[in-house]
Amino acid sequence: MAAVITLYPTVTPPSYHRIVSPTLKIPTDTRRPIPVGLLACQRDPLLRELETSIISCTISQPASFPSVKKGKKASTPPSADQPTLEVILHDTVIFPEGGGQPSDTGIIKTADGRTWAVTQAKRHGGHAVHYVRADQAEDGLASLTPGTNVTVSLGELDFDRRYDHMSMHTSQHLLSAVLENRLDIHTLSWSLTAAPAPSYVELARSMTTEEILAIQSEANKLVFEGRKVHVEVQEMDDKPQPAVPVSESGRAVGKGVPTDYTGGIMRTVIIDGVDRSPCCGTHLPTLHNLQLFIIPQTETLSRSATTSARLYFLAGPRLITYLTSMHSQLTAAAATLSCGAPQVPDRIGQVVDERKRAEKRVDDLEFELAKHVAGDVWREMKSSEAALFVKHVHRTDDSVNPLGFLSAITTAFANIIPAEQPFVLVFSSSPSSQTSASASVLLVFGSDEKYVKLAGDLLKGKLNVKGGGKARDGVVNLLAFGEKAARML
Repeated sequence: MAAVITLYPTVTPPSYHRIVSPTLKIPTDTRRPIPVGLLACQRDPLLRELETSIISCTISQPASFPSVKKGKKASTPPSADQPTLEVILHDTVIFPEGGGQPSDTGIIKTADGRTWAVTQAKRHGGHAVHYVRADQAEDGLASLTPGTNVTVSLGELDFDRRYDHMSMHTSQHLLSAVLENRLDIHTLSWSLTAAPAPSYVELARSMTTEEILAIQSEANKLVFEGRKVHVEVQEMDDKPQPAVPVSESGRAVGKGVPTDYTGGIMRTVIIDGVDRSPCCGTHLPTLHNLQLFIIPQTETLSRSATTSARLYFLAGPRLITYLTSMHSQLTAAAATLSCGAPQVPDRIGQVVDERKRAEKRVDDLEFELAKHVAGDVWREMKSSEAALFVKHVHRTDDSVNPLGFLSAITTAFANIIPAEQPFVLVFSSSPSSQTSASASVLLVFGSDEKYVKLAGDLLKGKLNVKGGGKARDGVVNLLAFGEKAARML
């Protein structure tokens, strides 16, 4: 078990947040909320705690919690009997979801020392709304009253989660920029998956292994150079925002400003000398120590009209966690295979080859055994004077495909039986360990389909049959469950 220690930078440089509009000011009136785009979490992404005040507090409606998209990390939803309050603060260090980045979680502390868990934050129009869990709605409304001074903060786990999101988000900007600058491959969308899974960018085409390694090398060259990251904000004018570019396939390339955003702030994230992208998310102030690792393959996605590909990547603490996990798994596999870690691939190849040879030997032996079983039945049938020969043969079989062996017996029997000899044979097998859920396999085989169907129907009436089949070519397969069925066989 390996421990992972991540050393975070502690201070955001003063040059990180730059207001480029001469008339834009950060609102100081504590009776008004600072709009999304100028929040403390966006001005100073490493800030963990902030003194602020409450603007409003209302009881949330259940509809405020939409279903979480697949692959996204869900915050813990409140129970049905635990109310949630919607709290708007003058300013906040808790990032409301946006730009493909999930919401932060955090804490609001009131002057009386009580703490209130923020399960998520969302942007409504231009304001950040905190969803606060409360034992009693009236108690929460009484404590979180407008005008009250509070402390909003990110706990240790909250900041770890934020730092992971920042690392992956900044890495995505870097990766998308290098892909576009070097190979002219545009990013259609991206997904910040739940840790520790790799995130991915969706591209208009797949990439070769050589292209992926070249992109990874170029991106990490910029990481090692320690390229700086900063944010520029300006007022949005009344002019319509430029449309999001569209690829040849008709897919939108990236994302524009949300149509429901009313904050009036245009925010651009700049990686020095590499990229300028509109974005509302939180980003690291430098690429230093970020380290980017790209999974060396793409996953092709085919839709009705277009084809795209996903390129998976890891960075920051998530990369360390991933490598630690992979190393632990590799070490465990090496111990199981009694070899060193470098020899695991070759050893697995040997094990697979041995397994194939063993399965081939088993198949050959079962075929030989099936001929002997068929011969015994045939000899008994020759000595019988019955007009219709009926025989049940049962065996204990713990293999994964007992029906395959029973079918081999019928094939061997069909090769030696005269065409005019009427017969019905029932072959069955059950596992050696019987439980209420264990399954027994039955195969009914005969010279006439009507006899086979009649025998199959009788067995269905006697046994707890869940499967079945029509009598075709003189064969019907049945599946019976339970200890009782096994005993009756």
